[in-house]
Formats: sequence, C-alpha cells, structure tokens
Amino acid sequence: MSVFCVVDDKYIPLYRVMWVAATPHFCGDEQCQREGFYEIRLEQGESVWAKPEERDKMLKHLEEWQGELPDEEAEGEDPAW
Repeated sequence: MSVFCVVDDKYIPLYRVMWVAATPHFCGDEQCQREGFYEIRLEQGESVWAKPEERDKMLKHLEEWQGELPDEEAEGEDPAW
C-alpha cells in the first residue's frame, strides 16, 4: 500500500493529514471557488480541497494505513489494561 493519496492532482502523504472535513465548504461569498469541496487539512496550516470522491478515498486510505480502531468496550466491563 502506498503512503500517498491523490487529491486535486497532488500526491498527498498520508502522514501529513491532520483532519478531513465532514461537511463541504460553504461561505456564501459569490467569488468563492471552493464551495462544495471538502477541506483536507495538512501540517503547517496547509490545506487541499477535495471532491466528494477524493475525500472518501482519502478516508479509506487513512483507515487502511492506520488500521481499524478496535470496537469499544461493552458497557459495564472493565477495560483490558
């Protein structure tokens, strides 16, 4: 598996991704060219803007790269330390 994911014709290293927006950008500015795109925030205050398909692909790549999170402990059970 590659540590890169293509977003907006750029190869983004997965380890630089800080967060991925859950909702598309909307600011209401008539001149905004990013409305409807999802922000993917990178280290050092940088961002790339993804189409819905690219955002879903990034999330999938991140989950595969980091591994799936374990299921939460059932209520009432002591955590396995």
